[in-house]
Amino acid sequence: MSIRVLVVDDSRFFRRRVSEMLESDPQIKVIGSAENGAQAVQMAKRLRPDIITMDVEMPIMDGITATRKIMASRPTAILMFSSLTTEGAQAALDALEAGAIDFLPKRFEDISRDRDEVRKVLCERIHAVGRRQLLRPQLRPRISQPPAAMPGTSRQAATASASSAVNLPRGRVKLVAIGTSTGGPVALQKVLSELSADFPAPILLIQHMPGSFTTAFSQRLDRSCAIRIREAVDGDRLEPGLALLAPGGKQMTLENRAGQMRIRVTEPEPGQNYKPSVDVTFSSIARQMAGQALAVVLTGMGADGREGAKLMKQGGSRIWAQDEATSVVYGMPAAVVDAGITEQVLPLEQIGSALARIQ
Repeated sequence: MSIRVLVVDDSRFFRRRVSEMLESDPQIKVIGSAENGAQAVQMAKRLRPDIITMDVEMPIMDGITATRKIMASRPTAILMFSSLTTEGAQAALDALEAGAIDFLPKRFEDISRDRDEVRKVLCERIHAVGRRQLLRPQLRPRISQPPAAMPGTSRQAATASASSAVNLPRGRVKLVAIGTSTGGPVALQKVLSELSADFPAPILLIQHMPGSFTTAFSQRLDRSCAIRIREAVDGDRLEPGLALLAPGGKQMTLENRAGQMRIRVTEPEPGQNYKPSVDVTFSSIARQMAGQALAVVLTGMGADGREGAKLMKQGGSRIWAQDEATSVVYGMPAAVVDAGITEQVLPLEQIGSALARIQ
């Protein structure tokens, strides 16, 4: 079954370029194109695409407004195109809050100067999200819900019962590390917003994201959460109730400096596909804090985090993963689940509350 795509952009040249790349894949079918957000809203209702690619800045109706309207009338997977600037970062984050699933650079040269590589990245992203949309009807009944309440039992009590069923890590957790990719910005906000300002452990966040986006993303998280959140810088100390976000385009590791655990931020090595990489950070935690950490792998493409999580598990640390039903893309969580190293596989709505009960 083909993945049906609606392409939305005010540039005829860009619409044609995106359409040509997508249709080079026999499993992707472009079913229409729109030149502004208002047209996109109407065509989404009429054509019922699996995925919409959406520009941010367009006449008549911008992409963020169109995204809100589409998500309110007929929720559809939306992939945004955004510039890699400070303004572009804010717009992309606004789009994700409005309901978009992911974003790609509007300038394809920011992905690669090789046209074939750009086509590959675009089609892979469409496939990862599109397969998920095609499976939604089968998966919908499996979305984790609180157990049905017994007669005379409130829904709140049932929810509390489901939450209490989560097995918390044995012994004190001295560090929490969370890795994610596609769907991660919204998932991270959901998880972190449930933690109180006096959360007892430091937190490291690894989100696949361009370097121009992580500062704005950390600031947005900080405004919406009780814990403190900021982009990590080299030499940062670990502090309870402080979440440090790996800078985009860099690698974040943990090292012991004169008896104190500190953050090291470095340039990526040749051949490292993810910048930042969950595996790189998790591996350093395995070396420096064996048996003292909890790793949580959330929604995302690929398998980044699996090898680092294996090392953490071998050292005695604990591994949690988001479940399939609530993941935007069940790639990274599936990788650690299939490796047989997870202690808990939880729906997104239970992860934050489970972390909040760590002592």
